[in-house]
Amino acid sequence: MTAHAPQHATQDDETGETVDTETTRARPADGERMRRWRMVLGADSAESTGCTLTGQDAAMDGALDALYGGGGKKPGGRGGGGRSAGLGASAPSVARWLGDIRTYFPSSVVQVMQRDAIDRLGLSALLLEPEMLEAVEADVHLVGTLLSLNKAMPETTKETARAVVRKVVDDLEKRLESRTRATLTGALDRSARISRPRHRDIDWDRTIRANLKNYLTIPGADGEEATGTVVPERLIGYGRASQSVKKDVILCIDQSGSMAASVVYASVFGAVLASMRTLATRLVVFDTAVVDLTDQLDDPVDVLFGTQLGGGTDINRALAYCQSKITRPADTVVVLISDLYEGGIRDEMLKRVAAMKASGVQFVTLLALSDEGAPAYDHEHAAALGALGAPAFACTPDLFPDIMAAAIEKRPLPIPDKEAQP
Repeated sequence: MTAHAPQHATQDDETGETVDTETTRARPADGERMRRWRMVLGADSAESTGCTLTGQDAAMDGALDALYGGGGKKPGGRGGGGRSAGLGASAPSVARWLGDIRTYFPSSVVQVMQRDAIDRLGLSALLLEPEMLEAVEADVHLVGTLLSLNKAMPETTKETARAVVRKVVDDLEKRLESRTRATLTGALDRSARISRPRHRDIDWDRTIRANLKNYLTIPGADGEEATGTVVPERLIGYGRASQSVKKDVILCIDQSGSMAASVVYASVFGAVLASMRTLATRLVVFDTAVVDLTDQLDDPVDVLFGTQLGGGTDINRALAYCQSKITRPADTVVVLISDLYEGGIRDEMLKRVAAMKASGVQFVTLLALSDEGAPAYDHEHAAALGALGAPAFACTPDLFPDIMAAAIEKRPLPIPDKEAQP
């Protein structure tokens, strides 16, 4: 029997040998795989992977090694060896490194690496220098770090820091404002819907859908086709447009260190809500003290620089203040944003929540308002609040308008992954 060449075979023009093209095509893929492993594992893997990096790959590897090599303060870095690479405490070298990673990596990766650099290499102090702030990629987490350094920040740096925070806040407002306003305006209108509207106030779309069961077929006259009509036994309409305040909203924000991203998002949402004439919005931040920042809601940057991240937590004291500001319980929504680690009087905190709900207040408990999900939180307190009808859950910024709309309309909250909540 004559042996046949493999199905994916060709003859090399120079040697005359038969070459398996399937294997040939696989070689570049294998090489790319080894290159990626070499980048992941670091320089110590050069021999085992048989891969030597050159050009941009070598530069990228150097940037990664400076952060994840053995020079980092925390163990278990990239490669895990005893290498001495690192950024040190030199502002110029860090500034160059920041420029490098922005050249070699996409923005989302740059933000992660910046966070890791601050955590692993203790670079927070360097962020107090204006040149450093101008070099970093601004994001929510960087804003949180700057706010935690606010009291230690020299005057020469504060204007640069405000510019960085302003950029992040402006980007967040562009992303969140239009949907928030549209969602809550609809909820406010629906909450004012009446059952005996004037003709010009009738919501015809909802009226027709509500009365489809009353559809009648009318026989045609003189051979004409039959027609149909809906008999509107029940009219549904909106209350007449009003610029008066329809709902009161109180945002009560825990400013402990773990809540930094939530403070940023809540400040932006607070400013958006405050710009809506039919909402009266109050913003309160707390640790062991309570600070009312409502007067600064026209500028979320001022709100953020009015916070002081870190310190203890007294939720009971904060809720006592919020409770004292409630004048229309049935038209009030209180949003507590906290990891629920209470340093105050636990039983009093729960009694206050129960009293507010009994009076008609819509009470919402968010463990976090960020994209990262729930942080570490007090499960016992979360379960106790859930038993009072105020389930505690993490909320992403994109979901927050829907949460608020449900609270305004007194509907069940659209809790994400409800079965996983405490």
